[in-house]
Amino acid sequence: MKHGFTLAILALLAVSCGGRRGRQAEGDAADSLATAALEAPAAKESPKNEKPDTASLAKTRSKLPQEPVFDIVTTMGTIRVKLYKDTPKHRDNFIKLALTHYYDNVLFHRVIDGFMIQGGDPYTRDTSRVEEWGEGGPGYTIDAEILPEHTHKKGALAAARRGDLANPMKESSGSQFYLVQDSTNCKHLNGAYTVFGETVGGLNVIDRIARVQTDRFDRPVHPVRILRVSPNAQLNKRALEEESRPVEEMPAGTPEDTLRKQKEPAERSTTLEVQTQVDSSVLRGRKLKHRE
Repeated sequence: MKHGFTLAILALLAVSCGGRRGRQAEGDAADSLATAALEAPAAKESPKNEKPDTASLAKTRSKLPQEPVFDIVTTMGTIRVKLYKDTPKHRDNFIKLALTHYYDNVLFHRVIDGFMIQGGDPYTRDTSRVEEWGEGGPGYTIDAEILPEHTHKKGALAAARRGDLANPMKESSGSQFYLVQDSTNCKHLNGAYTVFGETVGGLNVIDRIARVQTDRFDRPVHPVRILRVSPNAQLNKRALEEESRPVEEMPAGTPEDTLRKQKEPAERSTTLEVQTQVDSSVLRGRKLKHRE
């Protein structure tokens, strides 16, 4: 059963993002899992080693809601994800890569049933570089944005990264991400990896991909490809309209409500005055203690 096989893999602590079991893991159990991405040297993938242009990102952000929805269209169905506003570096980087077609035609190169599915490596477009799958990226990393409220629940969208020994600041891969299939087997990753979004549609597609036949390196025998990642125009438009809608004023009350509100300040004032007198009499003669 693949689930039992998965647990055995985790116990061995001998897997890396690229799927080479012969490589000893760096760091603790979390770092040895499929989410521990190894970045390729910058010169291989991005000669200029350029980070996302902040000006263009700002322009793009103005056309999207704070928590935009994107469709990850795969050969096995569409996974719809929402990006979190409180992880802005990861959100904006994902937006930038998606809109520049960075993810077009890359594979889910690492799939473990009962755990997660991982993709986003540009090297996977080239079958001649299969030994390097799991090591590709845009030539930069992203500062960690690990928040306790964002856990590895089913469908969580999180960033892969290198292990702690080589990456003590827990910086994320510039492009590789994973989607949680089983929250129980991923809960030990909470607080160790940046979760920057969640699945809002297509959980069954994650299950379908996770259950495909894989080889001994956890690579699908029949490639599962990301065709494109694109913003969902309808949902984003609706969310943007909600964000820009002014707060509506409360309707005026009845004459009885108005009269009651006029009486309340005077009544509160009297109550506060009496309470203050009582508090003063109680405290008089007592010593307040301050503990270090």
